[in-house]
Amino acid sequence: MHPSEVRLPAEDHFARRARRLQQLAERHEPLGEFLGFMARLAHAQQAALERASSSWQPEPAAFDLALEHGVPPLNIQALQGDIDIQGELEALLDALELHAGEAQRPLLAALRTRSEQSLRQLAGQVLAGESGEAPTRGLMPLVGAALQVAWHRLAHRLPQAPARPSAEVRTLCPCCGSPPVASLIETDASCSGVRYLQCSLCATQWYLERSICSVCEQSGKLDYLSLTPNTDEEDDNATVAQAEACGDCGSYLKIFPRALDADVEPLADDLASLALDLLLGEEGRYRRSGFNPLLIAEG
Repeated sequence: MHPSEVRLPAEDHFARRARRLQQLAERHEPLGEFLGFMARLAHAQQAALERASSSWQPEPAAFDLALEHGVPPLNIQALQGDIDIQGELEALLDALELHAGEAQRPLLAALRTRSEQSLRQLAGQVLAGESGEAPTRGLMPLVGAALQVAWHRLAHRLPQAPARPSAEVRTLCPCCGSPPVASLIETDASCSGVRYLQCSLCATQWYLERSICSVCEQSGKLDYLSLTPNTDEEDDNATVAQAEACGDCGSYLKIFPRALDADVEPLADDLASLALDLLLGEEGRYRRSGFNPLLIAEG
């Protein structure tokens, strides 16, 4: 078995995510409205990806040097100033407009009136994993969604997938250098049992050995935590999320085994398993390492 070490996102990635989010919205009633909106947002991302084009489209040869030397070709720090954030956001909002509820319409209107400088500031905060200021925090997930479309678009301009990262950066995305949102364990015959981290921004997946921490890469004090149903009966609302918690660095990253649910999508299932984050946050033993641009919480 020789599984792919790095997998670029599929062209219909956002459509797949939307289907999973809708499935989760119907399954998890307490989060149904929230997940339903996220499903509509993912549909809008797919529409923006297919119907719009960026004003900045580098030639594939522009990435050759980075690919040759094992440097993330879509590095967020290097390309942040080149991204047409205003254009990407407008395309997303146009696609989302007809499907947004009354609660979200003020956010869409507020984003349409912001200057490019203001949008770039918000984008910089999202890419840096910051929580931003209270007055603009509600705008940041939509900015994050536009950034995901922009980097997904760039990933498909790469002539090939980059090599698996090595040394001290192997827990960061080999395409853009962003942290993972979560990881999943595959079941396909070609990669059965293989763990992939999934990028929070461009959705690239890359191989990382199992049973080592995705932050400090230690393995001696790992624990796997999950929410246990209160009864022995099958719980339709139960999530497949597990937290791979490390006693060495005090962090955790969610992990989703496809053996428990073949349809898992790391970012979607991360949103559906917020109860696990809340429980671990209340206990205070571990801090979350996974980053989700659609989930901006107060710092």
